[in-house]
Formats: sequence, C-alpha cells, structure tokens
Amino acid sequence: MDNAKQSPPAAIRNWHEIARTGDRLALDALLAQDVVFESPVVYTPQRGKAITATYLSAAIAVLGGAEFRYVAEWIGANSAVLEFVTIVDGIEINGVDIIGWTADEQIDRFKVMVRPLKAIQILHQKMAAALSR
Repeated sequence: MDNAKQSPPAAIRNWHEIARTGDRLALDALLAQDVVFESPVVYTPQRGKAITATYLSAAIAVLGGAEFRYVAEWIGANSAVLEFVTIVDGIEINGVDIIGWTADEQIDRFKVMVRPLKAIQILHQKMAAALSR
C-alpha cells in the first residue's frame, strides 16, 4: 500500500494559485462555460462562466489577504472540499469551498458554505459592496 501523499489535481492546484493571486484571466480559463456557482448569500444558483467569475473575483477580494488560508482538503476523483479560515473586520470566518471539475480539469461546480451567522452577515455586506463596484 502506497501512503505517499498525492499531488492535488490540476483544477485544485490552479484554484489555489488563483485564490492567492486573484488572476482573473487564469480564473476565466479555469471555469467551464456552464459552471454553476452557489453562494451562502445568494438564494439561487448562479449559472455560467461570466457570473461565476464575477462572484469568485469579488470573494477573493473580500476574503483574501494575509489572514486567508486553507486549513484542510478532502479530494475525490472529480470533486474536493477545501476548508478555509480568514478574518474580516475582526470576525473569524470559517468555511468550505466544494469544487467539482470536468475531465479536462475545468471547474464546473463551486459551492461556498460559511459559518458563523455573524460571518455570513459581514460577507453579505462586503460582497454586495464589491459586486456594486
């Protein structure tokens, strides 16, 4: 039995780089045309590359920075759960990104879940401001 840790799939490696850099061109290349994005602050799933890229870019701007870090990963054949923590306005935010990808390593599903309630409230406020810019 081989217990060596395997490298994450390209979709996850690329997502980590985009989360670190905010590279919008790389994000556009990583997302499938028919990607579905589910946000903790938007009731309905958002469908399509353009709207998903807009939401993810805003989320990187709001949540990213020196405090943001992924603390755990669970990776399957074509999906992964990435747990993150960050601090926004003095509130610790804990959440997960649930990411699925196609055979050609493009993200086709992206769901974000966040806790606690106060974090969701701050995230909602900050995302609304970022998206209105």
